Amino acid sequence: MTKRILVVDDSMTMREMLRFALEPAGYGVILARDGQEGLDKLEAEGADVVITDVNMPVMDGLTMIGHVRSRAAHKSTPILVLTTEASQAMKDKGRAAGATGWIVKPFDPEKLLAVVRKVSP
Repeated sequence: MTKRILVVDDSMTMREMLRFALEPAGYGVILARDGQEGLDKLEAEGADVVITDVNMPVMDGLTMIGHVRSRAAHKSTPILVLTTEASQAMKDKGRAAGATGWIVKPFDPEKLLAVVRKVSP
């Protein structure tokens, strides 16, 4: 069965770059523009992995991660943060919220795929 990845980013360009990296590797990709839309799509469609930006309108990535982790069905869903934020303080906030991993933009498609495979074998 195809693994499904929910990509949450307010940049259409970034969403498309992630789709172009993930679909040829055999993943189904679900796209959302912000944390609230991401939560809605996760509830409606489910996902094996979530990749989210931090800084977005409506609901930011860390708030979304907290909401995802508060739902029993998604307590163990791997969540990767993909952001320009590289400070240790921000990474610590991400871990505290429940993020599984942290990838700094711009991303290397091969490294991204390696991380996705690692968190969702």
